[in-house]
Amino acid sequence: MDTLIDILHIGTAVFIVGPMAILPMTGLRALRSGSAAQVTTLAKSTMIFSWLSLLTFVFGFGAMSLAPKQYDLSFTTPWILTSVILYVIAFALSAFVVVPQMNKAAEAIEAAGAGADAAGSKPAGYGAIAGTSGIVSLLLVVVVVLMIWKP
Repeated sequence: MDTLIDILHIGTAVFIVGPMAILPMTGLRALRSGSAAQVTTLAKSTMIFSWLSLLTFVFGFGAMSLAPKQYDLSFTTPWILTSVILYVIAFALSAFVVVPQMNKAAEAIEAAGAGADAAGSKPAGYGAIAGTSGIVSLLLVVVVVLMIWKP
């Protein structure tokens, strides 16, 4: 059973958390090209992947609870606690900053209308999306390092 939980934990990390981190960067390209519909779709996808990433979180606790007793793992093990805190921050930034900013930027593009020369320009919120999604990605990289290194 522990092998199955480990596979689910790692699989969801790769196939759910990975897109959660990468999709906003694709959204930045869509913003630069002025494609409001694509930005809206990417914002929805990012929100879905952000919420689905909670599965990785749950499977991680399952893996921790099934780990051999010799490792003496608990929620308060420093690398686990640090990983949890960093993941929660990354989740919150993605769901409550990046996605709303992407939606706001898409609305701004739509409000500008088809006649405006939006291509190549950076709409309002671009910097917030770029900066915050970059922080999310860095936090998730640190979580991966902690999961492998286990200091």
